[in-house]
Amino acid sequence: MSDKDNPSPTDTRRPFRATRRGFLALAGSATLAACSGGPDLGQPQAGLPAPQMPPEGAPVAGTGTPVALILPLGASGNAAAVALALRNSAEMALTEFSGARIRLIVKDDGGTGPGAQAAASQALDEGARAIIGPLFAHSVAAAGQVARQRSVPLVGFSTDTNVATQGVYLLSFLPQTDVERAVRYAISTGRRSFVGLVPDNAYGSVVEASFRETVPAAGGRVVGLERYAAGQYAEAARRLAGSLVQADAVFLPDAADAVPQVLQAFTAAGVNLNGKQLIGTGLWDSPALFANPAVNGGIFAAPDPAGFRAFAARYRARFGREPVRTATLSHDAVSLMAALVNSYGENGITDAAIQNPSGFSGVDGIFRFRADGTNQRGLAVMQISGGAASIISPAPRSFAQG
Repeated sequence: MSDKDNPSPTDTRRPFRATRRGFLALAGSATLAACSGGPDLGQPQAGLPAPQMPPEGAPVAGTGTPVALILPLGASGNAAAVALALRNSAEMALTEFSGARIRLIVKDDGGTGPGAQAAASQALDEGARAIIGPLFAHSVAAAGQVARQRSVPLVGFSTDTNVATQGVYLLSFLPQTDVERAVRYAISTGRRSFVGLVPDNAYGSVVEASFRETVPAAGGRVVGLERYAAGQYAEAARRLAGSLVQADAVFLPDAADAVPQVLQAFTAAGVNLNGKQLIGTGLWDSPALFANPAVNGGIFAAPDPAGFRAFAARYRARFGREPVRTATLSHDAVSLMAALVNSYGENGITDAAIQNPSGFSGVDGIFRFRADGTNQRGLAVMQISGGAASIISPAPRSFAQG
């Protein structure tokens, strides 16, 4: 999450998926093999057994190769609640990963950069071979600096790609991936001329850049784009009205409570959106928005929801409460570390292994890490209709499909 985010169950919006046969399957076809020079990255795959319900009792820290888990457990407000869910999910992953040979070293960063730096230093002094977390951008940057100095990989949960770099990876749900998937799908169905009405904030800047890059790269053109300050939709809609005549797709990357107001502003400006493809981002993944008839036919990209439903059922059975949407991140991060250690030994958590181009398959579908620390995910395209969202283009099962 970025520094500006106030974590809540709906932050970072979405992600989950998997009925899974056991978490991490390195997508590909051959068997994982360890070698003295590091893993063979050709076509590795690690098929894991199905998750089993753990016995009741105290939280499990695991045994084996130490891996740090840094979270704002002592922070104020919602941050601590999100951190607890991430910790629960991480410990749940250890119970579900058959034969996991890692041990979690849990550290509290208090939600601050100095706290994250101190937590990372302490964990590495205690022998941690990798770091999972922290949650916020400033904390990831601080802990990442320590991790890079000690040549230890970090897999964090911020959505701010400015803190990603070689050795500091983000497993979070990045809005750029949402934009690319939805725009490319729209172009594949014949849409060619796009306009965008984008919030004038940090999120808007990120999705606008991705929109401007993806549309021409996929064979379309941007014929108009306007930004608006919070609540100031009318003037931006009027400025965009002329460009809308040429457009067959409209990009509206705002939250579920704002999108209906944006659409009302278009109506007030005399704009008819009939026949134009409405396109959103993961922020649209909200039952409140699905219930609004004005967005019927609109599309957005998100993980296949089946995975999270299965994960949430197991989480409820174990902890007696609902998981926050981002809880899957720590589950997948722990499973990733366990898979690498089980396959390659205690020295197997390396940049080369983490950057496996074949990627991995987790609760929310396939994902892989780029050398710059960002990630790529295989997402489904969802369409809103009749008060619900359904899959109209399934998530890919491997990156070869892409």
